[in-house]
Amino acid sequence: MRRADFHYDLPGELIAQAPLGDRAASRLLVVDGEAGTWRDSGFRDLPSLLQPGDLLVLNDTRVIPARVFGRKESGGRVELLVERLVGERGVIGQLRVSKTPAPGSRLLFEGSATALVTGRAGREGDLFELAFDRPVLAWLEAVGNMPLPPYIVRPADDLDRARYQTVFGRTPGAVAAPTAGLHFDEGLLAALAECGVETATVTLHVGAGTFQPVRTEDPRAHRLHAERVTVDAAAVAAVAAARARGGRVVAVGTTVVRSLEAAAAGGRLAPLAGETELFILPGYRFRVVDALVTNFHLPESSLLMLVCAFAGQDTVLGAYRHAVAARYRFFSYGDAMFLSPARGAREAAT
Repeated sequence: MRRADFHYDLPGELIAQAPLGDRAASRLLVVDGEAGTWRDSGFRDLPSLLQPGDLLVLNDTRVIPARVFGRKESGGRVELLVERLVGERGVIGQLRVSKTPAPGSRLLFEGSATALVTGRAGREGDLFELAFDRPVLAWLEAVGNMPLPPYIVRPADDLDRARYQTVFGRTPGAVAAPTAGLHFDEGLLAALAECGVETATVTLHVGAGTFQPVRTEDPRAHRLHAERVTVDAAAVAAVAAARARGGRVVAVGTTVVRSLEAAAAGGRLAPLAGETELFILPGYRFRVVDALVTNFHLPESSLLMLVCAFAGQDTVLGAYRHAVAARYRFFSYGDAMFLSPARGAREAAT
């Protein structure tokens, strides 16, 4: 397995730079992993792809305004991107500075906030631990900027405060949106409920590491940043009920896939509250997820590798080439896919 095996060519003009006026107006590429085929559709047609008794699992994380600006005491500019919150006043995050601050350094931020650099964090020491002089979440909500992905080459604006956020986000903590969920509006959720589709929620706080490229030639040597995840007893019971009535478990986004599969790592789905570094590659056998709604992902990315594991590498990359030729919109504010699994991708249901 090589990283280059997951490459595709993408013209830059297909990277969506802003959301559509209507959340559910996106296109939807329907991919049949077993047949190796795909067809064009629209996101509002999702109810026709689901069946009464299916369970739609959503990630209820809420994106926090995680990008803030400040300076060192010496005057140098500082940009902080919060990776995750640690308690009420602690942060682990990425710092952009001209010179790496030493432990014990003080940083001065917008809104008169002060942070003490207490150490390094991350698997490779690429993150910083900061201790703030005030509760961080309320401060970020007051002065922070929405942390748009690096491929959106414009500053975040007021529209992003609403649109880089799902309508069902309830639990603050993510620094990147679970983008498959951005296509749902209240009307579409109501239409799905009327069709007999049930819903459940899990929480995975997406970290900035989701945009970290796979740098190793052999993807199996790559490690993901840890992300906080909660799969509660209600979600486990909802999956069991769907199985009992013959319904499918439909994950809305790769974050939901990783949440459910991490919670089933012991062989059966069970409640989970902690962190996950689960990296899903081709050859993985899915224990919980029967279908997947997801956006298009970057070439050679860990998320594209997950989708290839689910619906088949040749099928997925062929579908991506079709999407490029058909001028789909890509990445966070782009269009979506609905995928069923390739033959052999699923284990027996749990």
